[in-house]
Amino acid sequence: MLTLGGGIAPSAAASLEPGGTFYDDDGNVHEGSIEAIAALGITRGCNPPIDDRYCPAAAVTRGQMAAFLVRALEVGPVSTDYFDDDAGSVFEEDINRLAAAGITRGCNPPANDRFCPSSVVTRQQMAAFLVRGFGYVDAGPGDWFVDDNGSLFEDDINRLAAAGITRGCNPPANDNFCPQQPVRRDEMASFLARALELPAIEPPERCRILPADNIWNRRIDDMPVDANSAAYIDTIGAGDTLHADFGSGVWPPGSNSPIGIPFVTVDSSQPLVPINYTAYGTESDPGPWPVPGDAPIEGGPDADGDRHVIVLDREACMLYELFHAFPQADGSWNARSGAAYDLNSNALRPDGWTSADAAGLPILPGLVTYDEVASGEIDHAIRFTVRQTRDEHVWPARHFASSLTDSRYPPMGQRFRLKASFDISGYSPDIQVILRAMKTYGLILADNGSSWFISGAPDPRWDNDMLHEWDDIPGSAFEAVDVSSLMIDPDSGRALP
Repeated sequence: MLTLGGGIAPSAAASLEPGGTFYDDDGNVHEGSIEAIAALGITRGCNPPIDDRYCPAAAVTRGQMAAFLVRALEVGPVSTDYFDDDAGSVFEEDINRLAAAGITRGCNPPANDRFCPSSVVTRQQMAAFLVRGFGYVDAGPGDWFVDDNGSLFEDDINRLAAAGITRGCNPPANDNFCPQQPVRRDEMASFLARALELPAIEPPERCRILPADNIWNRRIDDMPVDANSAAYIDTIGAGDTLHADFGSGVWPPGSNSPIGIPFVTVDSSQPLVPINYTAYGTESDPGPWPVPGDAPIEGGPDADGDRHVIVLDREACMLYELFHAFPQADGSWNARSGAAYDLNSNALRPDGWTSADAAGLPILPGLVTYDEVASGEIDHAIRFTVRQTRDEHVWPARHFASSLTDSRYPPMGQRFRLKASFDISGYSPDIQVILRAMKTYGLILADNGSSWFISGAPDPRWDNDMLHEWDDIPGSAFEAVDVSSLMIDPDSGRALP
């Protein structure tokens, strides 16, 4: 049945652009395998019809598993409908082909008249799928893992290990298989690539939002609680709750004001235009910048608030941000302040300088975006605001915007995190993605505003009702974190690993 493999090199390898096929797997340890199976059409992405995301952290469903295997094994069409519960599923034809090939037996033995296409695939179930599909029979010299004793799929797991398709789930020991754990889509790519003997395809590096070792991208779940944590939480509002300052549509209704801080992506074809500063020019970076005349403005074109304009040039790997920006008839822009960032660099702005944000920090690295939530993982700190701050800033912030001196007020740049003990299991999966990031990477205080307002980019795909689920999470669920020991150089955002 197997018709691919044998070290076949996918022909699409040479044409890969920087970053490769998908936007959300950059730097992922499985990226080479993802590209290898994508080049052969085994995966098409997770966000049709655009399909520029792979959703590496998402669990593989049984329907997706059927599609993966049918494409990998080139299983032909059939006319029989095997199951009662897959009608209307986009994977129905794949499921029937998989059943006809004897690779699946259903999900409700002994009747097995259901397939459960939306159920997630565990690692032990994945072993059975691959063993049947690829015909592995040799279980090797003994029992490979210590945690699968008694599993219905233990023989399949051993056969998969003997074939070199799995190496375990707890490197470097790899004496566990984690049979009940769901299979992630990125892991599945590596399982398939090994089974098909496909060489990894590593695409040229894409511009990422600040280096991997930047403090914005550093996990802080291992860092100590700040000594002033309790005072900060009380001052911000222990009883005040989270609010998503982003969403779909406009607010107020009938306005032209999108919900959130928008940004636009440009390339080298975007003309450079003059930037005229009206307030903080001595602390701003000079133009010209590649800002489109119709670049989206925070609050919309009629706004009188912060009016942030954010431009990301992925080709040059540059970020441009303006505060209180207004387009001019000649194509230039007027703004109170602005900052340009080389995204390949950890350099901070001069100490004491503002940016387009009060803390002197970039805005874009801290925004929650729909695409990263849909991918299943946010791997950076998140921007947020509070009502009152202190007239101080802590690394990596460069600026403050307050005359308050009492130590109970948090300084700009202060890092916070959702407590590890806070139970997030009752929230929607997409909300859990954001809350996990709040536990792992935390929040960075970037501006004065409403307390516990979480910053994100507007997107018509947001479910506003879902974004209100966390309206019940109080400030007391958070704690301030001391990240000062991670600083290598006060003028650099590079953090210790």
